[in-house]
Amino acid sequence: MQDQDTIIALATPSGAGAIAVIRVSGPKAIELSNTLFKSIHNKHLPNQPTHSIHLGHIIDGDRILDEVLLSLFKNPKSYTGEDVVEISCHGSHYIQAEILQLYIRHGCRAAQPGEFTMRAFVNGKMDLSQAEAVADVINSDSAAAHQIAMQQMRGGFSSEIKALRTELLNFASLIELELDFSEEDVAFADQDQFKALLERIVKVLKYLMDSFSTGNAIKNGVPISIVGAPNVGKSTLLNALLKEDKAIVSTIAGTTRDAIEDELIVEGIKFRFIDTAGIRQTDDSIESIGIEKTYNKMAQSQVILYLLDVSTISKTNIELFLEEVQATKKKYPDAQCLVVLNKTDILHSNEVLTFLSKLKPLSISAKTGAGIETLKSHILSLVQTGKLRNNDTIITNARHYDAIGNALQSIQAVRAGLESNISGDLLAIDIRQALYHFGLITGEISTDDLLGNIFTNFCIGK
Repeated sequence: MQDQDTIIALATPSGAGAIAVIRVSGPKAIELSNTLFKSIHNKHLPNQPTHSIHLGHIIDGDRILDEVLLSLFKNPKSYTGEDVVEISCHGSHYIQAEILQLYIRHGCRAAQPGEFTMRAFVNGKMDLSQAEAVADVINSDSAAAHQIAMQQMRGGFSSEIKALRTELLNFASLIELELDFSEEDVAFADQDQFKALLERIVKVLKYLMDSFSTGNAIKNGVPISIVGAPNVGKSTLLNALLKEDKAIVSTIAGTTRDAIEDELIVEGIKFRFIDTAGIRQTDDSIESIGIEKTYNKMAQSQVILYLLDVSTISKTNIELFLEEVQATKKKYPDAQCLVVLNKTDILHSNEVLTFLSKLKPLSISAKTGAGIETLKSHILSLVQTGKLRNNDTIITNARHYDAIGNALQSIQAVRAGLESNISGDLLAIDIRQALYHFGLITGEISTDDLLGNIFTNFCIGK
C-alpha cells in the first residue's frame, strides 16, 4: 500500500440510484476537493471544521458536473485516520464515472479492495480483528450474524485477547529478567500467580475455540440435511419450510437425484436446508451418485432431520426403522439427529407413535403444514443460541480459530514446563510463541502476506 497516495473509490454499490457516495482519503483529499468543489457560499474547505457538510457543485473547468453534498472529516478524526472527503452525488453511472475520472486526472489513485479499512488499521483506528469484522458486518445477512460482527467490530473479542496478552507479557518480562540474574538465583515472577494466569488463559482459549462451531454456523448458515428413504416427503418438507415449490414432488421413487439447498432465517439465525436423494439400494448409476452426495451432506451437517413415513411403519418393520435411525446417529455423532414423523394426517393408528416414542420424534404433516412451526422452534433450540442471547464473545473467523489453537498449544507447553521445572530460557521460548499467536489475531504482529490476504477480500470503497 502506497500510504502517501490520495485514493478514491465509489463507496456505495455500483449501479444507478438516487444518490451515490464517493470517498476520498489521503494527504491531498481536502486540498484537491477545494479545487474541484465550488461551495454555494464560497467556503474555503481547509478552513472548515471537521465533520461538517457543505452544499455546492463539482466542477471541471467551466463545466458543472453535479450538485453535491461534500462531507469533511479531518485527520485524525476520520475512518482512515487521514483527511477524508465523502461526496454525495446523484447516482447516475455517468456522474459517478465523471467525478471519479476528474479526481484521478488531478492526482488521485483508484483505491484497492479494502484499502480504506487497511489505512484505518495502519493508522491505529482499529486492530486487525476489528478490521476483519468490518467485512463481516457488510456481508452479514441475518440478525445473529450482524450481532456477532458488530460485537467484534466494537472490540469485544480483541479486548479480551489484548488483556490476556498484556498479562502474559508482564510475566514474560519477569522471566526474561530472571535470566539476566541467573547466577544470583533471584526469582521475580510469582510462580503461583503465573500458574493461575495460565489456567485462566487456557479456560478462555478453550471457550473461544468451542464457540467457533456456533459462530461459524451462524455466520455461514446452519447446515441441515433432510434425509430418509424415497417418498417419505423430504421434498414436500423442504417446500413447506420455505413456503415455495423449490423441489419437485412426485410419487415416483428416486425423483430427487441431487442435493437441493435453500436458506431460511428463523428468529434472526440463518439455516441452510438441504433436500437429499432418498437412501435405498439401487442399480441406477445416477441415483447412486445422488445417494453418495446425501452421505456427504450428512457428514457436513450440524443437524440431520431423519424423516420417517408413519403410513409405512407397522409392528413387523418397526425394528428396522429403529436400527436405521440408531445407525445414523452412530455414524454422524457430531450432528444433532432429529427424528421427524411425516404424513401423520393419514395415520390410522396411534400405536405406531407409541412404538417410536423412544426416538423422541416430532410429528408433522409436510403436506398440510401441521407441526412445521413446532419443527422450526425445535431446530432453533438445537443451535447453541445461549451465547448469542447473553452477548458472549463468539469467534467466527477461521484465521482467529487457528491462531487461538496455536496459542493454546503454546500455553499448555508453558504450563507443562512449569510442572516439570524446565529452565527459564526454554520456558521463555514457549511464552514468546504464545505471545506471537496472540499478536497475529489483533495485528500487533503482521506480515504483508497476511494483510494482503485479509484486505483483498474486501469490496472496493471499504
